[in-house]
Amino acid sequence: MTSQSDTVADRIETARAEIAPTTALAIFGFGAAITFTLLLFQEPLAHESLHNFRHAAGIVCH
Repeated sequence: MTSQSDTVADRIETARAEIAPTTALAIFGFGAAITFTLLLFQEPLAHESLHNFRHAAGIVCH
């Protein structure tokens, strides 16, 4: 029986091997676009959702 450790470093290396740089850039760009839109839009439900996400992520916003 082999011992296999699954660490964060292992997962990062796996992601680097499997995800193309253009795909990673597209994912990051999509996330940035959504965040920017929600911040700019300021619709109460969308704004409250992003506000709650920032609190859940541990970001102090007020």
